[in-house]
Amino acid sequence: MLQNIRDRFTGGFAIAILALLCVPFVFFGINYNFIGSGYAAKVNGEEISMFEFDDAYRQQLASYGEFGGQLPEQLRSILKQNVLNNLIWDEVVDQYLNDSGFRISDEMITKFIQSAPEFRVDGRFSKDSYYAWLAERGLEPVQFEASQRIGLREGQLQRGIAATAFVTPAEYRRYLNLVREQREVAIATFDIETIAEGIEISDSDVQSYYDDRPDGFMSSETVDLKYIELRRDELQQQLDISEQDLRDEYAAASNRYLQDEQRQASHILILFGDDEAAAREQATAIAARVRAGEPFADLARQYSADSGTAERGGDLGLLPHSQYQEELADPIFAMRKGEVSEPVRSDFGFHVIRLDDIQAGGPLPFEQVRAELEQELRLRRSDALWRDASRDIADALFDAESIEALASTVGLEVRQAEGYTRNGGAPFGNNQAAIDAVFDDGVLNNRQVSDIVELDANRSVVIQVSEYHEAERKQLDEVREQIVATIRNERARAILTEKASALQAALRDGQPFSAAAAAVEANAVVTAVIRRDDTETDANIRDAVFAVKKPPAGQQRIGTVQTTSGDEAVFSVMRYAPGRPEAIPVAQRDEGKRALSGQAGQADYTALVFELERDADVERNLEALAQQSMF
Repeated sequence: MLQNIRDRFTGGFAIAILALLCVPFVFFGINYNFIGSGYAAKVNGEEISMFEFDDAYRQQLASYGEFGGQLPEQLRSILKQNVLNNLIWDEVVDQYLNDSGFRISDEMITKFIQSAPEFRVDGRFSKDSYYAWLAERGLEPVQFEASQRIGLREGQLQRGIAATAFVTPAEYRRYLNLVREQREVAIATFDIETIAEGIEISDSDVQSYYDDRPDGFMSSETVDLKYIELRRDELQQQLDISEQDLRDEYAAASNRYLQDEQRQASHILILFGDDEAAAREQATAIAARVRAGEPFADLARQYSADSGTAERGGDLGLLPHSQYQEELADPIFAMRKGEVSEPVRSDFGFHVIRLDDIQAGGPLPFEQVRAELEQELRLRRSDALWRDASRDIADALFDAESIEALASTVGLEVRQAEGYTRNGGAPFGNNQAAIDAVFDDGVLNNRQVSDIVELDANRSVVIQVSEYHEAERKQLDEVREQIVATIRNERARAILTEKASALQAALRDGQPFSAAAAAVEANAVVTAVIRRDDTETDANIRDAVFAVKKPPAGQQRIGTVQTTSGDEAVFSVMRYAPGRPEAIPVAQRDEGKRALSGQAGQADYTALVFELERDADVERNLEALAQQSMF
């Protein structure tokens, strides 16, 4: 594109255009802050910004890993529409929640994040893991926590709707009749490999197949190319982060590294059993024994019903108030170090608690957050280097006639690659953005220097083609084995189809299944009773068996299907029996009913979202979405 501009931007015509363009700039100035401005959509007057849309789109691409940069433009367009729809649905739900008074407290957000397994190390919340996880995804804590707040509010709404969903007994019985239905079926299988092994392919067969396809068996067209590459990891390696830099960063951001007061306690749990008063009496006696000097850990191992902590002497770990069980939190945080409590009642039983340690709240020590500080500072500075380097390349591209000249201007190394195809290849893999750039008409045929190609969020390249190698027809000897295998497979498949058709015809004429299958030399014949969730039967056969109509009494339903391994199978459904709910254990029936109610609740929630969108005033900025995204 830039080369086309350069090619046309010469002569008096260009000067006249420049004069016209400069007039408004002289009088009114120009605003360069257009990237990310505008809106992608409006919902009841509330804007979804282009920045917000681009950020969501970038995150969606990043979720696909290396494949995100390989999506063709058609799929990218579909992805953009899906991302925008999700943002609109989030907005209509968010507005509904605001109007309905749904609220999520800071304490709920903190508890939710600290309990996430991704952020826990040795059973405890780790800030290092938390910030490292965010950095890998290019997220700021405030941004992530805001998204979790929205997610928790939506979760409240979904659970509220799900709680009102129900399935009638008749509906659930019908469901069980279907899902637990059994069918008696006879299956004959024809092994394609066994048949193919006996087929002889002559040299004349191979030659004829090759000659009949003059446009087949072509080698891929390839290009040799030169490129410069900008990598975020290489920029990070160039950074020198000093000890003073880290201490300055710690001083500036110390309010981010605060921890709540944490307390380490141990407990002994005595379950209620059939006599709550007896459980309280036992817990009181154990507390007295601890105060009398008996080892707490020994008593916990002997008496505590909490198997998860009993082997550790009852140790609950070092936790903030928000992570303790609700009934235990207040007593633990009201105790003095070393104190043993009276029995504390919870939903499970009585707890004898000892407070073992107190870690005061306040700023975390510098050494504890040093690695996290360095990672954040390195990432932030590399972002600035990345933006500067990208801008320098973009500026230099306007005047560069060759990749060598461009590399010299921006101080990057020219690298080379050979044999790159329309399906990709080293060093860009099958990245679709790279393929499109290499095989662009100007780059391929006119040897122009490409625009900046963003392979992913951490890697960009500029490419120039040096050599083009046309596709050529491969010699017969190169493809002989491929042709032999293809002919053999085609002939074997034709034989299978003929055998399957003959077997079906014999069955329709009333011949017994086993005798008819033996007559056409089926490789295997089995009779079985299968269910919809059967895992022993080939999945394609099972699905085909339950796809045919139920057989009338005394009749059969006949079908044919290709198995998952490529073999051919003919089946006959002879009888069926609906599922019997009473044969299913009560616990499984209850669990199934809850799952079915959950599906109904999800359908109700989806219907609500669609209804909210239908009632909302939604305006999509399709012109803005059609513009080329920086991602």
